[in-house]
Amino acid sequence: MFKFVYALLIAVFCLSPVYADDTQATQSDRSSTGGAQTLDDILARQKGLKIDDQFRRENDGSSAIGAEIANQLGTLGGASDPELWRALRYGSANVSVSSQAPAAEIIMQDGGMRWLEFRKGPLASTGGYALIFMFLLLAFFYVARGKIKIDGAKTGRTVTRFKAIERFGHWLMAGSFVVLGITGLITLFGRMAIIPLIGKEAFSPLALASKWVHNNISWAFMIGLAMVFVMWVIENIPNRHDLNWLAKGGGIFKAGVHPPAKKFNAGQKLIFWSVIVFGASISVSGLSLLFPFEMPLFAKTFAYLNDWGITGLLGMSDLPEQLSPHQEMQYAQLWHTIVAFVLIAIIMAHIYIGSVGMEGAFDAMGSGEVEEQWAREHHSLWLDDITDKPKTPAE
Repeated sequence: MFKFVYALLIAVFCLSPVYADDTQATQSDRSSTGGAQTLDDILARQKGLKIDDQFRRENDGSSAIGAEIANQLGTLGGASDPELWRALRYGSANVSVSSQAPAAEIIMQDGGMRWLEFRKGPLASTGGYALIFMFLLLAFFYVARGKIKIDGAKTGRTVTRFKAIERFGHWLMAGSFVVLGITGLITLFGRMAIIPLIGKEAFSPLALASKWVHNNISWAFMIGLAMVFVMWVIENIPNRHDLNWLAKGGGIFKAGVHPPAKKFNAGQKLIFWSVIVFGASISVSGLSLLFPFEMPLFAKTFAYLNDWGITGLLGMSDLPEQLSPHQEMQYAQLWHTIVAFVLIAIIMAHIYIGSVGMEGAFDAMGSGEVEEQWAREHHSLWLDDITDKPKTPAE
């Protein structure tokens, strides 16, 4: 069929009259096309000849809707209105829609591809490499330093490190964060890493389950975050002992070094404030994503940064202060993912120290009871405050 049409076009072209005068306008019978251009018009234009385009000048699209499909070589359509398309593109057109969904009147938005390309390109690759680098760094540290042992003789006595309510708040936050991290990574890397392994059919229910779990377990994370903040914020206020702890590296890099510390040392305080700040940011952006188009965050934030001159100090041009609802969602999703990558990397270090990295550390959040010698080496100032409350394990 294609060869027949192609041969027909060649034949028509060869049999078409030759015009010696390039300035002469061609005349065509457009009665069969409702006034639209004909094949002769197209062929003449391809040869650089002028054609009679009076039909274009006179037709504004108000009296006809186009030729029959069988004979159509081009529709009449409506008059082109670049201002209308510009208004549609930038969301300033007066649009009425039947749907009552938020932002349903947004017909066109051109930020989607930039968001998608950044999400599946630099964001995914940089975040993935960062997590791999942190894992390798911790593995190297374990090989070089080994497990941090209790240096002194164990006493056989334990002291209460964390109460049940404290451990509950910690595990509520920590457990939900681990699940959120896994389901988030499945969502981000599914197409490029999981589908090639198990196929689309198997990945589809996994993706749906991950999305449902991610959205609903987020509430547990936010509740745990609030509990941890209320319970521990006072004890995580920096003090003069933290500088000494940092100067000595907390004894992590060299055996036998045990700088004094209260209930939380400087390293734990850095973890605490990282979790609170980044966790709160993840929660706010997550709420924006859970309730799309109802919690715009970035237009106002960009306006404040511009007003405070921060963008100028960084050598940047002013950030946009007018964003469409879809752009707000795109920025929220990107910010949510970036901050999550940072916090996951930090928590990997925290998990390492609390498990295989340090002897006796897991007991603090496991049973809540720690060996007295461990407390003396890592939190001597705190132990001094509770020396009247030692506990001997039952035999």
